[in-house]
Amino acid sequence: MKSHDRSRRQLLIRGSSVMTALALGRLSVHAHASSQQGDEPGRGPAKSAASPAAAAGTITLGQDLVVNRLGFGAMRITGPGIWGYPEDRAEAVRILRRAVELGVNFIDTADAYGPETSELLIAEALHPYPKGLVIATKGGIVRPAQDKWERDGRPQHLREACEASLRRLKLERIDVYQLHAIDPNVPLEDSIGELGRLQQEGKIRHIGVSNFKADELERARKIVEVVSVQNRYNVADRSSEPVLRVCERDGIAFIPWSPLSQSARDSDAESRARLEALAARRGVSVPHAAIAWLLTRSPAMLPIPGTSKLKHLEDNVGAASMQLTAEEMLEVG
Repeated sequence: MKSHDRSRRQLLIRGSSVMTALALGRLSVHAHASSQQGDEPGRGPAKSAASPAAAAGTITLGQDLVVNRLGFGAMRITGPGIWGYPEDRAEAVRILRRAVELGVNFIDTADAYGPETSELLIAEALHPYPKGLVIATKGGIVRPAQDKWERDGRPQHLREACEASLRRLKLERIDVYQLHAIDPNVPLEDSIGELGRLQQEGKIRHIGVSNFKADELERARKIVEVVSVQNRYNVADRSSEPVLRVCERDGIAFIPWSPLSQSARDSDAESRARLEALAARRGVSVPHAAIAWLLTRSPAMLPIPGTSKLKHLEDNVGAASMQLTAEEMLEVG
């Protein structure tokens, strides 16, 4: 079988499996968000269906959190090296507020970003939060120095981290709290079990995980309900494809980090080159096309492109309305 035919067959199989999941109601994705207008905080989009981000449709986290399927990752609003405050703090505040104006109602952060700075800036810019805005944060990585990202999945640390995030974000409950990464020195079950206890205490609404393999996700789901997985995934790096398949099958949101495929490790990928050619032909930026590719790739996808530039934010959110054809998806591969 020729490679092109094989790729086409694989795409058709993927599309068929996703449509089956939708038909069975396992993957709750909606083309419009208007039915969620006016719900209580966390239950509906912060902006109307006419807002730019709403063009991506909506996705449901758990059974009760409906968000537009294009979020914002708040890592890059910090200083150089994801350390401290940015040089232009006012610009970071403007970006966060503009994101919400554009209809973004899912903002992802972590206590390790800054550290702490990203969460503080979110509260500074957006508190009191508009109805429907979901803040997702992560714990389990510490930053003793700018060049150090160390895992700490001890239950005591996760409890302290969660409670500190609540204070910084000025929240009584975090809508989605994610284990940032598995600590190899702590049993996964101990770390996830502590998040379950925090959930029972009302400090966490929903639990997500990050940097998980499919078998690790299965272990976590034996302890708690997992509503989201945040793994590295983009047009050039699809190593988390097995996890994405599980998310599609079981109605779990898949949040791709590094969604724009801009790092050096992605630059030589053939699929990246094909995406660049597509972007040039369509007259859009490569990040714009990368986001559109993700949204078309799977209805479980919830991209969270981040930026420290207002003009890049506008371009990223604009990708919500860009649709790729089946032929274009085959072309990129």
